[in-house]
Amino acid sequence: MKVDGGIGSISASGSGGLAAIAASAKAQEDLGYDGIWSAETSHDPFYPLLVAAEHTDRIELGTGIAVAFARSPMTLANTAWDLQGYSGGRFILGLGSQIKPHIEKRFSMPWSSPAARMRELVLAMRAIWANWQDGAPLKFEGEFYRHTLMTPFFNPGPIEAGPPKVFLAAVGEKMTEAAGEVCDGIILHGFTTERYVREVTLPALERGWEKSGKTRADFQLSGPLFVVTGTNDEQMEKARTGTKQQIAFYGSTPAYRGVLELHGWGDLQTELNGLSKQGKWVEMGELIDDEMLETFAVVGEPESIAAELSARYGDIVDRLSFYAPYEADRDRWAAVIEGLKG
Repeated sequence: MKVDGGIGSISASGSGGLAAIAASAKAQEDLGYDGIWSAETSHDPFYPLLVAAEHTDRIELGTGIAVAFARSPMTLANTAWDLQGYSGGRFILGLGSQIKPHIEKRFSMPWSSPAARMRELVLAMRAIWANWQDGAPLKFEGEFYRHTLMTPFFNPGPIEAGPPKVFLAAVGEKMTEAAGEVCDGIILHGFTTERYVREVTLPALERGWEKSGKTRADFQLSGPLFVVTGTNDEQMEKARTGTKQQIAFYGSTPAYRGVLELHGWGDLQTELNGLSKQGKWVEMGELIDDEMLETFAVVGEPESIAAELSARYGDIVDRLSFYAPYEADRDRWAAVIEGLKG
């Protein structure tokens, strides 16, 4: 099992921000992480990985995630191609759909049939890459995207590493099935449970694999998994509180209701959604009891986390990262990594 870390964004802090990215990437490589992921939140997800590629040698570099529908297949193809080439084949393009209000109101981009659109977007990128890498004619004409023009001036040409892997973040069954069909891996949402992965995610992936003739061996499952840990009571309490609030935040989203319903907690989603509209974030976290916390998160001292993660997900995920919505020191994770790799 591969163990991944995370890397922050390049902000307006200038050279200090760049230096911090470089130091963080190198430190995680030295600590034994297999990959690092950057997220698209308040800054671009791609730039930090360019800096990380320059200051590391072996660690894989992925976006976890970049918002797909904020961009066209061509712009995504270009950026991913450059990062794959510059990193020597270490780049993973991790994509996510976001939700309709953000796509339409924040990015001013179209939203429709997200799973079908995502499937087509990935296929369009692959058609573009096939043109650049192998000289295949660019004749992609779909329902949502059309790419039929590529002159030599705009063709970057082949790269030694070949096209990057594409991972897709998915929760719902349609998007998960699309991931299985057209992608190289899935990024499980932090708001998931072992039962949901086994009973909902894996069957949907299998339907996608069947469509494309893939097998489980052709595919990776990546899990950013909630972990609550600490070396003293104060640290543990902060970790529990922070994680409960994050679970509540995700639970308020209608698109994720299915995870709660599987466990008989569907009504909680309605309550959380109502509180979120009132901005009652603290009260939302208080609705997550210990049973819910321990269903979504692995809870325990650092030395016990590796064994529990392996027991829950060892036969499911190929790579995992620690979803910890609270401050956790490097030494705490070192013990977990050692346990997972030991």
